[in-house]
Amino acid sequence: MKGWRRWSLPLWAVPVLALLYWGLGQDQRRLPSALEGREAPAFRLANLYDPSDSLSLDDLEGKVVVLNYWASWCIPCISEHPVLVRLREHYDPDEVALVGVLFQDAPENGKRFIEELGGEWPLVLDPGSRTAIEYGVYGVPETYFIGADGIVALRHDLAVTWDLVTRTVDSLLVARRAGASGAGG
Repeated sequence: MKGWRRWSLPLWAVPVLALLYWGLGQDQRRLPSALEGREAPAFRLANLYDPSDSLSLDDLEGKVVVLNYWASWCIPCISEHPVLVRLREHYDPDEVALVGVLFQDAPENGKRFIEELGGEWPLVLDPGSRTAIEYGVYGVPETYFIGADGIVALRHDLAVTWDLVTRTVDSLLVARRAGASGAGG
């Protein structure tokens, strides 16, 4: 009986240590998204600079869409902004659309942010965060990579990096071009 007790504690520790090891190997910052692999929710949002003008997801049909939720008060949004500027400069706007959605922030603050940091892509408002709720936004920055087929490929809930952008957008462009050649052939 004494021998069994001596080995029972170490035997119980093995699964606990294995679970701890597995848990520490996971990206604790990544939040799951029910949208990945599903059709992106439709939206029509007013332009930040001209609220009488709007942009819808349907307007971007056939393009890879990078939908970025941001705010002027968001420190990680400042650090990811040069990556978004580079994305816009690097990819053909006929193939890849970058859309910035101002999240729980005043339009004046959003305009000031862009005037200070630069950027030439559609910026839209989401009054009452209705679209953010449909997308399941937890906070900012949060970026959704949507394939040309309208399916959400990835939701990223931290500041995007250039490596993440190129890896994800390039793979979505390959799928877009394969779909276009398959449809025409």
